Amino acid sequence: MLSTTSSRRPAWAGRNYTLLTAAAVVTGLGGNGALIAAAFAVLEAGGDGGDVGLVAAARTLPLVLFLLIGGAVADRLPRHRVMVAANVLNCLSQGAFAVLVLTGEPRLWQMMLLTALGGTGQAFFGPAAEGMLMSSVQGEQAGRAFAVFRMAMSGASLGGAALGGAMVAVLGPGWVLAADAAAFAVAGALRAFLDVGHIPPRAPGGGLLADLREGWREFAGRPWLWGIVVQFSLANAVVGAADAVYGPLVARDHLGGAGPWGLALGAFGAGTVAGALLMTRWKPRRLLFVGTLCVFPLALPSAALAVPVPVGVLYAVMFVAGATVEVFGVSWMTALHQEIPEDKLSRVSAYDWFGSIALVPLATAAAGPAEQAFGRPAALWGCAALVVLVTAAVLCVPDVRNLRRRTTQVARGAKTGSADAESPVGGLG
Repeated sequence: MLSTTSSRRPAWAGRNYTLLTAAAVVTGLGGNGALIAAAFAVLEAGGDGGDVGLVAAARTLPLVLFLLIGGAVADRLPRHRVMVAANVLNCLSQGAFAVLVLTGEPRLWQMMLLTALGGTGQAFFGPAAEGMLMSSVQGEQAGRAFAVFRMAMSGASLGGAALGGAMVAVLGPGWVLAADAAAFAVAGALRAFLDVGHIPPRAPGGGLLADLREGWREFAGRPWLWGIVVQFSLANAVVGAADAVYGPLVARDHLGGAGPWGLALGAFGAGTVAGALLMTRWKPRRLLFVGTLCVFPLALPSAALAVPVPVGVLYAVMFVAGATVEVFGVSWMTALHQEIPEDKLSRVSAYDWFGSIALVPLATAAAGPAEQAFGRPAALWGCAALVVLVTAAVLCVPDVRNLRRRTTQVARGAKTGSADAESPVGGLG
């Protein structure tokens, strides 16, 4: 039976890849519903938009503080152990959050503390997970493997957001948080079986600071890498504020509450599934140029909430934004896998994450005051405009326009530069 199952898998879908994908689906189902549940838990406890922003910021702030350390730890210790430990912390923090919501009226500081513990777990989990995934695939099919992985995650996001919104509306946010805690427990058990025997042992070297400096040199020496990270440090901040703070408020005031907002997030997830499906066949030659062009539609959801448009139009806008940004996501992962040495993957990933989320706590915390100062529509239009501006700016970086897909696999332990491109598949050009 095992040999039959293995023979039906593509060559690039090995044991680690399969376990990583299954675990990501489980946590995706739980986590996307929990994001909605946390926002509505704050609102049901009597909080306002500013309080929702503070709880969202409390999760992101530990990411900013601990991500770089998490990346260095993940390149030094077995990555699967780091991932399991982080899942345990997330399970306990979400379980405690669920108990608070189900048994009484949670206080704002309690919700912020538990959310911060979850963010701390994510700071160590993220770089380890990305390094583990990239080391689990090889060869020219890496882009397809990343697309399938992201498609599975997007499908989980679709189901998790839609189911989470419905569960919040019917059962309340506490049960959704409890389900997320259980999902972390299951995912941690799956990740405990990952095999890191194929990863060469780290040579003895300096301490944590030396590891961080080495990762920084790898990061700072590539203009395409830090240029796009700067772009997303601003874009993610405003999109995060729109989704975490303004979206639930617009849903409450104009769309009918948690259910429609959950479906809107689900439409975004459906779009990412479609985008990932496209990328299983399409191999654009200029990876980052095509990917960056596909970031512009990420401004559309904020603009739609600013109007606000009818629910059906919002669903369509979210779908388009999800599909196009997923083209970028797959292209970005393929570029990292192609260009970054294996022993530095987690540290580079940590610098990537750090830059990409560094401003999110400030943006989410400032969302409430910005709404009071300028009005919600003006704040949302500002979010949309900033996404367009920073995306246009990063296209001025030559390496973003010129980095090309490789036709042959290079040694994973060596630094690489540009190479000749593969032709795109399927005539998509």
